[in-house]
Amino acid sequence: MARLFGTDGVRGLANADLTPELALAVAAAAARVLGERDRSHRPVAVVGRDPRVSGEMLEAAVTAGLAAAGADVLRVGVLPTPAVAFLVGQLDADLGVMISASHNPMPDNGIKLFAAGGHKLPDAVEDEIAARLADTTARPTGAGIGRVRDVADATRRYVDHLLVSVPQPLTGLRVVVDCANGAASTAAPEAYRRAGAEVVALHATPDGVNINDGCGSTHLDELRAAVVAHGADLGIAHDGDADRCLAVDAAGDPVDGDQIMAVLALAMKESGELAGDTLVATVMSNLGLHLAMRAHGVALRTTAVGDRYVLEELRSGGFTLGGEQSGHVVLPAHATTGDGLLTAMRLMARMASTGRSLAELAAVMRRLPQVLVNVPVTDKAAVVTAPSVAEAVAAVEAELAGQGRVLLRPSGTEQLVRVMVEAPSQDAAEAVAHRLAGVVSSVR
Repeated sequence: MARLFGTDGVRGLANADLTPELALAVAAAAARVLGERDRSHRPVAVVGRDPRVSGEMLEAAVTAGLAAAGADVLRVGVLPTPAVAFLVGQLDADLGVMISASHNPMPDNGIKLFAAGGHKLPDAVEDEIAARLADTTARPTGAGIGRVRDVADATRRYVDHLLVSVPQPLTGLRVVVDCANGAASTAAPEAYRRAGAEVVALHATPDGVNINDGCGSTHLDELRAAVVAHGADLGIAHDGDADRCLAVDAAGDPVDGDQIMAVLALAMKESGELAGDTLVATVMSNLGLHLAMRAHGVALRTTAVGDRYVLEELRSGGFTLGGEQSGHVVLPAHATTGDGLLTAMRLMARMASTGRSLAELAAVMRRLPQVLVNVPVTDKAAVVTAPSVAEAVAAVEAELAGQGRVLLRPSGTEQLVRVMVEAPSQDAAEAVAHRLAGVVSSVR
């Protein structure tokens, strides 16, 4: 049987894969598993969502499941995922539930769970929750049923937290923020304005169906044009639940998560905040990030793909900065998960404190051309260990002579092998990637 929880919670087509019945069962099981960790009080759960239309239905189901299991529910409404994680800790809750499918199209939705303190759950706890979906434990009755109330000042609490976390006012900066018609549509413009920036809000009028629709961190073209048109210093792009941040410089050129991490790593090294002078990133980060960090005396630790693995390495090593090329950036001193708004404000603070443009700051890292080819196979495990594939990879690595990189990675969900190649030029990267893809596809 397929595992219920994916790399970031339970996700699927709302009302088809992710039904109200499933949402209720997951919430009730989570309340039992996480609430049992401290039996001295009735469990308390924070529930938030992004604005997609199915969120209203699923919020009702999740709330019912939690209350039916005896948990009190604090509804915080439409807020970013990192805001829910923060509020779990600030409100001293036992668990949190965020209803969102992040950057996925509107018809999808998902359920992300947080433990006390706002931390993501380890696999073993997720599996325990999945095993208890059909729990026949008698439900509480009478006064034992959970109570439900709304937290009216949830957005203010979160924005106040962000402002305390930023070391420099953003006065003098003009920023265009693409809110993806998502969870940050209110919080992001408010936070940036209160920090001192002049803000132009783009795609900040969610109607339940326009989330991620041609906008946000996966569709930068409109933001790029708006930055130039408004003469802005930069643009910021969030995804539907605002745990990501990508940027655009004043000329309209994209600045990805690797470049943002490079800028923040050097700023934090300079201020003494970068624990162990170490940055944590995934194996998909560009070789240019490795070279830039090496040149500036910053060690780079790599993990498997997924922000949860970055989080695990940060926590186990006591490090203070990590993230992904996609724009998930984690600053553990201020947040327990990726926070797109916090990332953006720290990036803008670096611009404000140095007086340098984003293009100048991002130039610390030169991105090598990167090509990714997905190769359908019949047995992905056999392919990545095949001698012919290993020989081909070794030959290419010798050919690149340290000026490029090869990564073969089996898909976590499909019979695919992902062939990623970085090289000094786009043509060279494409040629090598397709050559390796041919070797991979020939394995039987």
